[in-house]
Amino acid sequence: MKIGSNVTGQMVTALKRLGFDRVFDTNTGADFTIMEEANEFIERFQNNDNLPMITSCSPGWVKFIEMNYPELLPHLSSCKSPHEMFGALLKSYYAKKEDIDPSKMYVVSVMPCIAKKFERQRQEMKNNGLYDVDNVITTRELARMIKQANIDFVELEDSKFDEPMGEATGGGAIFGTTGGVMEAALRTAQDTLTGESLEKIEFEAVRGGEGIKRATVNIAGKDIKVVAASGLANARTILEEIKQGKADYQFVEIMACPGGCVMGGGQPIKSSKIRSEIDVRKLRADSLYSIDEKSTIRKSHENPVLKKIYEEYLEKPGSYRAEKLLHTTYQERKKYNI
Repeated sequence: MKIGSNVTGQMVTALKRLGFDRVFDTNTGADFTIMEEANEFIERFQNNDNLPMITSCSPGWVKFIEMNYPELLPHLSSCKSPHEMFGALLKSYYAKKEDIDPSKMYVVSVMPCIAKKFERQRQEMKNNGLYDVDNVITTRELARMIKQANIDFVELEDSKFDEPMGEATGGGAIFGTTGGVMEAALRTAQDTLTGESLEKIEFEAVRGGEGIKRATVNIAGKDIKVVAASGLANARTILEEIKQGKADYQFVEIMACPGGCVMGGGQPIKSSKIRSEIDVRKLRADSLYSIDEKSTIRKSHENPVLKKIYEEYLEKPGSYRAEKLLHTTYQERKKYNI
């Protein structure tokens, strides 16, 4: 199939045929991450507390800062990554709603990222003695499983995600490309700070394939200096700027993989010949931006599923229950000891 093909509906069908009872959209988890992260950023920005705030959804990047720059850990957002937030909500809110014993649930995340396998085993990713996520398989591993089951993927019909956790916004969709996390967070931050739903959706300054993208965005009359970096060499550049007091950023997005999650280590591997002829990253990123543009709802805080769950269960971003389920802590880690 063409690189960048949107096969979400066929993946749902394939997963059901492989034996999964329910299939949900991790992008819904991304919407929760945006809600919590935007709220956390606004609080830090207004109180000038531990700025810049740095995103924490890329586990390879989180491990890098824990090992190499532990003195900068207070700058990390305390938000869990989308699939970890989602797992925590499945084993609490969803389990209660469906009258399911959380200990009987086995949650598997399909990820473009190998580092998620380590992340899901972190002791900080537990609630009530249960891991938020029980297993992680990469997109490449899922493709192998589909082939081994003799499923003709190309001919599969589309299926929808299961309710009520299967509705996501355009903001959640762009999470997978460099600059996407920041753009989605800025959409929610601007509406929260202004108190109205503004028409401005795109933040073009943080888009593109450059390893480091610096910009200044004006929200509610205030200039916010931001930078999005992908690839750990570029992350080191930004961290050195912060460490040496040469940077005045307020918000920093870092992804371990060059180009973001679309180029994750668990993604389908393309030959050097293909990579020399076409821009794989751009095709995959363009697919996510296309999903965003076609979405009826493009801002995470306007997702009706989120509104309902906050109203029924979490109360508000940053509440006691939200902190317990959706946030985490970090620690210094030795380079040769996980």
